[in-house]
Amino acid sequence: MTTSRLLTIPLLCATLGTCLLSAADFSSYRGFKFGMNLSRAAEQAGMKPNEAKLEDKRPVMIQVLDFQPNLFNSAVAKDDPVSEITLSFSNDALFRMAVIYDRYKVDGMTAEDMIQALSKTYGTASRPKAEIAFHSYYGDTAPVVARWEDSDYSYNLIRAEDRSTFGLVLYSKTLDAQAQTGMMEAARLDALEAPQKEAERVKKQAEENEAEQEKSRLANKASFRP
Repeated sequence: MTTSRLLTIPLLCATLGTCLLSAADFSSYRGFKFGMNLSRAAEQAGMKPNEAKLEDKRPVMIQVLDFQPNLFNSAVAKDDPVSEITLSFSNDALFRMAVIYDRYKVDGMTAEDMIQALSKTYGTASRPKAEIAFHSYYGDTAPVVARWEDSDYSYNLIRAEDRSTFGLVLYSKTLDAQAQTGMMEAARLDALEAPQKEAERVKKQAEENEAEQEKSRLANKASFRP
């Protein structure tokens, strides 16, 4: 490589304000790395794998693990603003994380305050007009306030519907797309099989009612005195 080309690289980095060496690492958050399995993530959280909830099991297995850093990790600073983290796994690979901030630790902070604070770590944010699925106590979806991303990962700041706190939704673009495809297929299969399952449920209920009625009939018949 010529001297002029060697000099061009740092100048280009300075001009664009970015460089591979200084780029934000979106592949992990607080020790949880996208793609890691449930066992390793549970260990990182100080929990057990069987504490995860099974959301779907076909055509992909979706599991969700909720934990509170302050509850399970005594080393976490008392002023840590993170109240809860929800980890979502598709076929035993972490594909999405949803962070809820403690409402008392962000009380009074504006969206601009949050964006400024997060931008110190993740760089310049975009402001897309979009909504994103958000697994929390506050609803199924939420508007995206700001977004930080690269070609592989996306970090999205959202605000709770009642505006009491903020959240951060992080996901692997590749793994999330695979999981979403699987969940859409699961929904299609559920809808396709719903009539048959409902018919089976009604039949089973009728059989149980009939058996209970027959049990009562025999008992009453044996004890009946005119």
